[in-house]
Amino acid sequence: MTGLRVVPAWRHGQERLYVYLADGRNVAWYDREASRVNLLSEESEEDVLDVLAPFLTGQVTVGPPPVPTPAELARLALHPDDDLAPNRPGEALRISLDRDPAPARRLRADARHRALAAEQAVGETLDALEGAGWRVLHSLPLPGDARIHHLLIGPGGLFCVGTLAVRKQRVRIADPMVTVGRAEPFPLLRSLRSDAGRASFALTAEVRPVLVLAGSGAADLDVAAPPRDVRVLREADLPGLARLGGVLKPADVEALHALARDRRTWERV
Repeated sequence: MTGLRVVPAWRHGQERLYVYLADGRNVAWYDREASRVNLLSEESEEDVLDVLAPFLTGQVTVGPPPVPTPAELARLALHPDDDLAPNRPGEALRISLDRDPAPARRLRADARHRALAAEQAVGETLDALEGAGWRVLHSLPLPGDARIHHLLIGPGGLFCVGTLAVRKQRVRIADPMVTVGRAEPFPLLRSLRSDAGRASFALTAEVRPVLVLAGSGAADLDVAAPPRDVRVLREADLPGLARLGGVLKPADVEALHALARDRRTWERV
């Protein structure tokens, strides 16, 4: 067999090397993380190993692809219109701004732009955790026009992450009220707990609420008392969540991610 070519690609934050025939058909792929070469045809084993030789490190297992897990089968059966995994951070705000853009001239900037920038920044940080075994979904719609900004699923459990845009403003927290600068206080922690509770019901698993202060940074954070069961983090503290573990196994993470990415999961909460 001649004309084989190796094409690198990324899947769920991990690199794979795919081996293609000259006509574009895939015959194998090398999963670096699992140290495994998956063959679609045993007859091509020798040629595949030859072309992959410069890329292989250490001992590798060679054989047919593993049987799909229930989570993988659920993902394959999911209709594209019901798949929430492609949602970008701030997807709902993007749609809102496209449908109803702010007037060109106004005294104050549209607050949606700041909120979108904050969700994008937090979303990018959370996406970077996928290489450590975490999965993340963005802008999950809930009945009643509510939404979960980010849902983080990984070894440390499940987290409903709400984003609050700040710009060197003082943030005062007196559970459940949150005050940013000179604005009126509002019960943000109550809403965040409600969203986490609805997610727990939908996924039949504990989902813990997290509030992230995002933007150019809060000049001062004044917390009257540590909020009950809500983590309050600055944007720079987010990577610390990756160090949490001991709650979910990889198979559980994938199963919960498959359930959470299905739009129909959220229609009953």
